[in-house]
Amino acid sequence: MMEPGDTKSLQRSDSEESGRGLEVLPVPRRPVITNITCDSFNISWEMEGGGNVTHYFIDLNKKEEPKENHFKHKDVPTKLVARAVPLPMTVRGHWFLSPRTQYSVSVQTASKQPDGEYSVSIWSESSHFCTADYSSVHLKQLLQKAELTSGRLLPFSVFYRNQTEEYFQQDSPSFRSRDAQCRRMLPSVKDHSGSHGSPISGKLEGLFFSCNTEFNTGKPPHDSPYGPYRFQVPAETLFNQNTNVYFGDFYCMYTSYHYVVLVLAPRGSSGDSFCRARLPELDPESNVFLRRGAAADGSLSFLHAQDLILELIYTEAVDLDLGTVAPIAGQQLLGQSTLNAKKDPSCKLCNISVGR
Repeated sequence: MMEPGDTKSLQRSDSEESGRGLEVLPVPRRPVITNITCDSFNISWEMEGGGNVTHYFIDLNKKEEPKENHFKHKDVPTKLVARAVPLPMTVRGHWFLSPRTQYSVSVQTASKQPDGEYSVSIWSESSHFCTADYSSVHLKQLLQKAELTSGRLLPFSVFYRNQTEEYFQQDSPSFRSRDAQCRRMLPSVKDHSGSHGSPISGKLEGLFFSCNTEFNTGKPPHDSPYGPYRFQVPAETLFNQNTNVYFGDFYCMYTSYHYVVLVLAPRGSSGDSFCRARLPELDPESNVFLRRGAAADGSLSFLHAQDLILELIYTEAVDLDLGTVAPIAGQQLLGQSTLNAKKDPSCKLCNISVGR
């Protein structure tokens, strides 16, 4: 495992080293990256014998993306020192590796001198790789944090989805997630809002719904950030005995309130198969976020967590004829949209040790 070391030596150029007349060390060739997770990787390389190699210097660089969330631990160097160990060597943690992020890495061999300085080889060529999504272990950690924030449960009766008037009413199919001819709302790929390592971002197809209610009325809020027209559908239509529910994410956007993303997938559907392989499944009758109960007569009742904003993804197409469409009484609050919103990486409540 990598250990932070004295990076002062790493700031010297190769020409300075050769001028000191220090020993010539073997140069690492063709570094290979394997066993990549969301916060670690193994590295090995080819190297001819020679020289007293006591340490490896690893240089890791993150590929910057446009409009990136620029959060950096200022005290963490990009070049670290590791004691020479048998290869492959595991690297994790000290660079605060982010999930699903492009990196390049190169390596030097080094020999520590009696005066504490290092003799180093030239750098190897760079190897490029991308870290993975959150594993099931990391998602369970995130789930446990979310469960502590859920609060008491409130009753609700409908799921709702806001959009523009044109989305619901126009005759031509100008929206990719809307089949105008057949009056169906179609699944589309989830955006990249929330935790960077969530396995559903940019991969899972579904329809976004809400279920939160106003505390004083027990009904959906008058306002929405997603459009001035609202489709409402009875909760039992989407969340019945044939529906599985999965935990997808827990995040905030530099605010005091938090979001939980749940996936509703009809049993045996392609969305259900996708989630079963990647996400923690929740008991629909006892989880602390979204609960379904059945009375003796077979009628269903529904509860949602009061202290969280639930974002629900239903993985199948939904016919407009199953519900109603009407304008909302309030306003369209564009500034509150979570579309591609980035998670606050400094929040201690909704972050786990592997990063955003």
